[in-house]
Amino acid sequence: MFIHFSIILMVFKKKEINFNQKHYDSLFYCIEDNLRELGFGDITVNKKMKFLNKIFYDILLKVNLAKNDFEFNKNIVLKYFENLNDSKKIKYELFKDYFTNFYHFCFELSPENMIKDALKFKY
Repeated sequence: MFIHFSIILMVFKKKEINFNQKHYDSLFYCIEDNLRELGFGDITVNKKMKFLNKIFYDILLKVNLAKNDFEFNKNIVLKYFENLNDSKKIKYELFKDYFTNFYHFCFELSPENMIKDALKFKY
């Protein structure tokens, strides 16, 4: 989820369009609500939200290696998805291809409908 959201934010930045803060807030409010529904208390929810925010910003700042286009950062992906580090690297390549295609798909969308239309993405 964080990689998808990071890519959407990158596309907005490259198109030099301000991203609506309400969408960011909505994502993290949903995560917080889900944690509370799972029965976590206030202190645990705050710790988990702080941890998830760190992960999100780590992904956001490091997932793309290229300045002009999109080049997937293998190191940041393997940091959070260790199971993609198989001997034949097939899983990682599929993962990388999916998100590279998602980036190009989002780049073609109009900013007004990007989040809604990104839900329709199929690889």
